[in-house]
Amino acid sequence: MVKAIVCVTGMPGSGKTLIAKFLSNSLGAYVNMGDVVRSKAAELGIEPTSDNLMRLAVELRKSLGLDAVAREAAKNFPNSSEVVVVDGVRSLDEVRFFSSIAHTVVVAVHASPKTRYERLRKRGREDDPTAFSKFLDRDSKELELGIGSVIALADVMVVNEDRDARDVCLEALKRVREALGSVLT
Repeated sequence: MVKAIVCVTGMPGSGKTLIAKFLSNSLGAYVNMGDVVRSKAAELGIEPTSDNLMRLAVELRKSLGLDAVAREAAKNFPNSSEVVVVDGVRSLDEVRFFSSIAHTVVVAVHASPKTRYERLRKRGREDDPTAFSKFLDRDSKELELGIGSVIALADVMVVNEDRDARDVCLEALKRVREALGSVLT
């Protein structure tokens, strides 16, 4: 039974997936919110471009509720894990949904726009922006979904800029364990 959910948020390219996977290796299962949207796009025969995935995410939230992606992600929670790390939470509605299931800690990962853009260019995933103007448009759309509020109200803030990635991950793990407190004992 899930006792705690660690929601990891941050703007695209901030390093949230790196940190979420590191946390899940130490704490429990890993579920990616973006994978839920990508899976739905594949199911509907939608090409997984950044614009298409954003439109689909917005449409799912409009038609099925602002916590629709979170509800779908929760279907992927394994019963055998006490902690689930959720990568890519984008709204307070999603945080509220996860909080209704189990004790929830929100981790925000921050990096500058310049650093994030360079990371996305190097990553080269199909939905990553190829021009800085597209990157800024994507940021605006993410902010429209409510990600800024989630970042602002996070329990833990980790800066992933000009530091060794392992040090950032270890700091995040230490701070998440502190935030979880006695939930897991």
